Amino acid sequence: MKWPLLLLSVIVLVLSPGLTLSQSKTTEPKAKESGGGRFMKDSWITTKTKTKLIADGRTKARRITVDTTDGVVTLLGKVGSEKERAAAEEVTRKVKGVKGVKNALQIVPDSSRKAVDARDDEIEKAVMERFQKDQPLKEADIKVRSDAGVVTLMGKVPDSRVKNRAADVISKIPGVKMVRNDLH
Repeated sequence: MKWPLLLLSVIVLVLSPGLTLSQSKTTEPKAKESGGGRFMKDSWITTKTKTKLIADGRTKARRITVDTTDGVVTLLGKVGSEKERAAAEEVTRKVKGVKGVKNALQIVPDSSRKAVDARDDEIEKAVMERFQKDQPLKEADIKVRSDAGVVTLMGKVPDSRVKNRAADVISKIPGVKMVRNDLH
């Protein structure tokens, strides 16, 4: 491994919350069909994608969240231009093991970023407050992210009724432009 790539890998590990050292091995784990193996492979793809986004330089990778499920990478966050959005998708598609890319990056010019970030924080707070008042949603393992009013739901729920309920509750919150329901 070349030193610059090793350094980038270390940076990614520091910037990627939730990763543990056991998920950061320098050799790619073999794909397994079991749940643990799939998680390991997805974590590896996420790490490689984030590393390549940092190394590419056409994107501000720290603004991009990478989430991988069954080899499909979802890009979330706010970027400054369509060119940066396209570059992030291009880099991601070239990562070994990536089966598909869901590009949910929102274009927000730097001049508007503070106001949009503040509004997104308000939306996320409102969503969590509504979920806490709804028993099935309160008990579900749901992560919420808002990017320029586009709310993404990730996590696991017990059934499709709870999945649909989550989207319905969110769609009524002021400022929500769209709901991406990626609940499983």
